[in-house]
Amino acid sequence: MSDYPFPDKTRVSGERWLKHYYFTRTAVSVVWVALAFAVGLHSMASAAVLLVIYPAWDALANYVDMSRSGGSRNNRTQMINVAISAATTAAVVVALKTDTTWVLSVFGIWAVLSGLLQLATALRRWKRFGAQWAMILSGAQSALAGFLFIALAPAPLTLAISKVAGYAGVGAVYFLISAVWLSAGEFRRDRARAS
Repeated sequence: MSDYPFPDKTRVSGERWLKHYYFTRTAVSVVWVALAFAVGLHSMASAAVLLVIYPAWDALANYVDMSRSGGSRNNRTQMINVAISAATTAAVVVALKTDTTWVLSVFGIWAVLSGLLQLATALRRWKRFGAQWAMILSGAQSALAGFLFIALAPAPLTLAISKVAGYAGVGAVYFLISAVWLSAGEFRRDRARAS
């Protein structure tokens, strides 16, 4: 919860953007997880496409959020996260072409790094927006999941897609919690202003 019951317009705009961003991340993750379980577990070609799309989407989402939230100068952790997610996308393509059993360890390294960067971003945002505790937990859990992925590698592609789908599903829950938490804060402020 924020310490600012009547925030300035810039802060309100930033908070509304974050709420929209978190809801969008939730929706895309839910669709990706559904596709992973519906087709990814039954078709190696579909699994490969989904495993490439996931870090690419993360790179794009972080880039858009960074751009909407003050640019790369004000969001260095997200700038680094964009680069890491883009590099991960390329590494997944290479692993799929050379030795698919190492895809899970590529995702593990990415989960550790992006989780720590998400945690750092959430800590920075907490000062301005509050309501970042779920993103802090998400970042920490992402890093822990990454170590588990690394420990499980090498692994068949079916295990990789199922583990990454579980990871994405948990991430969707954290994004949803953050979006709802921000929405609740906005609702409480609107009621306080109206009364």
